[in-house]
Amino acid sequence: MSLFLTPKEIVSELDKYIIGQDSAKKTVAIALRNRYRRSKLDEEMRAEITPKNIIMIGPTGVGKTEIARRLAKLMDAPFIKVEATKFTEVGYVGRDVESMIRDLVEASIRMVKQQRYETVREQAKKNTEDRLVDLLVPNKQAHSNQNPFGAFFGMAPQIESAPSETDEEKQKRKSRREQARENLRSGKLEHLTLEIEVEVSAGSNVEIPGMGGESLGDIFSGILPTKTKKRKVTITEARKILEQEEAEKLIDMDEVIQTAIESAEQNGIIFLDEIDKIAGKQMGGGPDVSREGVQRDILPIVEGSTVVTKYGPVKTDYMLFIAAGAFHVAKVSDLIPELQGRFPIKVELENLGKKEFELILTQPKNAITKQYEALLSADGVSLVFTEGALRKVAEIAQVVNETTENIGARRLHTIMENLLEDIFYNANGIEPAVVVTIDENYVSEHLKKEEQYQNLQKYIL
Repeated sequence: MSLFLTPKEIVSELDKYIIGQDSAKKTVAIALRNRYRRSKLDEEMRAEITPKNIIMIGPTGVGKTEIARRLAKLMDAPFIKVEATKFTEVGYVGRDVESMIRDLVEASIRMVKQQRYETVREQAKKNTEDRLVDLLVPNKQAHSNQNPFGAFFGMAPQIESAPSETDEEKQKRKSRREQARENLRSGKLEHLTLEIEVEVSAGSNVEIPGMGGESLGDIFSGILPTKTKKRKVTITEARKILEQEEAEKLIDMDEVIQTAIESAEQNGIIFLDEIDKIAGKQMGGGPDVSREGVQRDILPIVEGSTVVTKYGPVKTDYMLFIAAGAFHVAKVSDLIPELQGRFPIKVELENLGKKEFELILTQPKNAITKQYEALLSADGVSLVFTEGALRKVAEIAQVVNETTENIGARRLHTIMENLLEDIFYNANGIEPAVVVTIDENYVSEHLKKEEQYQNLQKYIL
């Protein structure tokens, strides 16, 4: 959906969950819209236009990862988030940088597969219902009396047919099947247990180095016969298992893979977090593993190269990379010049203050206060926050961030957990429903330790 949204509409969607950071939202929205604009050009011009990668700079807890996470839900494009610190230099044990492309392809396949599921869902449900009826009231099968050596000697198999049914027996069986179908549709049989055969995956899922992410299971999947085992499950569980099987029968996986690879190449977005942790010369992974080495391995992926995956070669030339880092110790200039050049758009995210904290507590769809209200409602507690209480919480969050480590909006979670600890501990769902009002006095009483930081603030230079 988001590929067809205008930049203003994308920002509007992000505003529902993220407070402030208008510059970062605007930059990301333009980059996303440019993907759509590029897709409308002729092939020759489209090949010349490459994405302008973005690097977001800002302290932890100000919304960098949240912007990426919300984009993942908003977009109809393949998207993954990876940590730069997980990668190691070529020649050392650990994840190689090409694994991010393989992860993106896997995400793209899952996305396309889910889209195809939606188109065949109704037919899969119908086929599943037919199979369940067959399990409950089987069709009468012929009884085989085949000579086991007949096929070896070229003899035709001998089959002894089952005695033919009378019209009355056929009618009774048909009636029982229709009754079973009606009971399935009405939900009367959902807790009934039956026995079904399910496939058992064979082989190992351990990746083989240098094989583009292939495992032993992938290599032998087309050679080894499919194993099945019998399981006793309820009708509800059987419906899910059989519907998945029927849907996969209706989907052309070759077409899914081809579409997914094309989507990953043309619309794929990779969020590369903690890129500041690989800026510099030394790295904690070992005496000879250098941060610069990891950067040099990432460089060709970002510049544009071809990565071998178990589904075939995948080009990275037109993928959009969004990097992010706090850059508390290192600076963007500490990255190797070639890598800096591949992230021409730089945007700085602002620190959050008291005003932003107040809005974060109430304004987003998933606001913290709404989350706690919903949790406690399960135990019959109606939580009510006054404006004074929210101002006090926001003020304490700002002061604690200034006097200790600045962890941005994550500080609100710490404070709210301390504030509501007694209520969570005493709520049990047995007592009568009660309304608990959190006012400014309640906050001061339960957050005395945090207020000490506020009282000491005037002594801190």
